Amino acid sequence: MNVIDKEGLFKMRKISCSLVFLVLISVSCAHVISKEMRREISRDITFKQIIKDPEAYVGKIVLISGIIIDSENTEEGTLIEILQKQPDMEGRPKDVDDSDGRFLALYDGYLDTAIYTQGRAVAVAGEIRGKKVLPLGQIDYTYPFIFIKEIHLFKVQKEERYYIYPQPYPYPYPWWDYPYFYP
Repeated sequence: MNVIDKEGLFKMRKISCSLVFLVLISVSCAHVISKEMRREISRDITFKQIIKDPEAYVGKIVLISGIIIDSENTEEGTLIEILQKQPDMEGRPKDVDDSDGRFLALYDGYLDTAIYTQGRAVAVAGEIRGKKVLPLGQIDYTYPFIFIKEIHLFKVQKEERYYIYPQPYPYPYPWWDYPYFYP
């Protein structure tokens, strides 16, 4: 009977550890777009397909992550130009030098352009409304045009400083800057 108790206890520990692990994973990787909106998203459409022919996907709901290039308030709402980037599990754009292009997103309302400014990471869930051709430098660029249903602005990630030494002292041994030795 003592052997059975040990095996049962081992199985219970294993199950409880697995459950705790799953709960922690699900909480830490929570998505930034609401569950209701994610149900409406057309997951079979990629941004490469959209950029090739935005008119073919009019009316479809998509989720695209990227970095804000420019934003301005207009009579229709806040128009944001975004550089598309691949998202991580949370929806945050990955910090990579790879993109499939740019798109325009219109928010029906006011967003402060001092907050939604160049360099900020966003995730946009919205409806494809077609395309807009606007000048980009000396060329005309065809932007997919998306009407925003939900938008999430990610917090700015701060760089961490690393010290050369394993401790934040200027000397390899902390007692060197004291007039006497502490045992």
